[in-house]
Amino acid sequence: MAERKVSCGIDRFRDDRIATLRGCRVGLCCNPTAVDDRLRHLSCLLADASIEVVRLFAPEHGIDASVQDMEAVVSCRSEVVSLYGSDETSVRPDRSQLEDLDVLIFDIQDIGTRYYTYAATLRYILEVAAVTGTRVMVLDRPCPIGGVAVEGGTVQPGFESFVGALPVSIRHGMTMGEIARFLLEVVGIDVDLEVIGCRGWQRQMLHAETGIPWVAPSPNMPTAETALIYPGMCLLEGTNLSEGRGTTRPFHQIGAPWLDGNTLAIAANRATSEVGLDGVLFRPVHFTPTFHKFEGQLCGGIEVHITQPHHLDALLLGVMLLQQLQVIGGEHFDWRTEPYEFVREPIAIDLLWGGSDLREGLAAGATARDIIEARNPERDHFLALRSDILLY
Repeated sequence: MAERKVSCGIDRFRDDRIATLRGCRVGLCCNPTAVDDRLRHLSCLLADASIEVVRLFAPEHGIDASVQDMEAVVSCRSEVVSLYGSDETSVRPDRSQLEDLDVLIFDIQDIGTRYYTYAATLRYILEVAAVTGTRVMVLDRPCPIGGVAVEGGTVQPGFESFVGALPVSIRHGMTMGEIARFLLEVVGIDVDLEVIGCRGWQRQMLHAETGIPWVAPSPNMPTAETALIYPGMCLLEGTNLSEGRGTTRPFHQIGAPWLDGNTLAIAANRATSEVGLDGVLFRPVHFTPTFHKFEGQLCGGIEVHITQPHHLDALLLGVMLLQQLQVIGGEHFDWRTEPYEFVREPIAIDLLWGGSDLREGLAAGATARDIIEARNPERDHFLALRSDILLY
């Protein structure tokens, strides 16, 4: 591991601000990533400082990040409020759950991708806090995939959802603190917000360069390298292929029982030079998911290997693979049509992309780069909006 160069918001909070909350009624939205530079959890720091946490808010995957995707978070503890239940209304806190709090502290590691749902949870908390007058304190953390690269368009009208709750690019490259500022300054949520920022983080830094230990923010985000490919590889959730859940390499491995991994690996490696995709190679694999799609079935497929992390265009990677899969998969390939994040229509791929143009463009034979570049005006507009709110 690299020598630690960066301090997170929790470290500054512990050293300079924690004592100011004594006597306050505190709420806490967090998961296992809310640890300081000695891996001590925020709840323990607050307890040691004799600060009462009267309510815990559990995001998707739960307080302990052990619940699988799209499974309801439940708890037998009366002080725990689930923000991911069995329907779309469950992802927003009730007004009564915030109005008796003096401050709500939010500390969760994000991964810089719109459809990773913790930023949506932050938005919904801020919206309710704006009504109740509750102060919100965000303890910031670096974006593990860097804050320079921005990829993809925003969410078109009619395609908003829990995976499309913010008007930002797919790979937005912002920290949670910056997301919170964006929601205030651009979206217009009028809330009492304090962001305790990081020290030492520079936007070009990837996680490995910060020296911060990786704590998995969800069950299928085991490494920071997984986060780096997630902006593109998460699009596979919108298909009938396994995205590697139920294996030790989620999002790095994709496949299906009907897929010839050798054929896909050859085609994908060839396509990288054709579309100008650097920093990645593919090899054929076989794997048997222990749960999720194709549980217990042997799948053929490929594994994604990152060779140049700073040069990888993750979104181009995902769209290029979808293009190849439509050709190689033939009649076997299909889009996922089951309900996705509480929504049946639009279908999953359109919700993830923020519109139907990806699916329609692939059907019409458009290239991966053409599909992405068609959204560049939206990306450029987002870049202009975020420029005034960046902290680093």
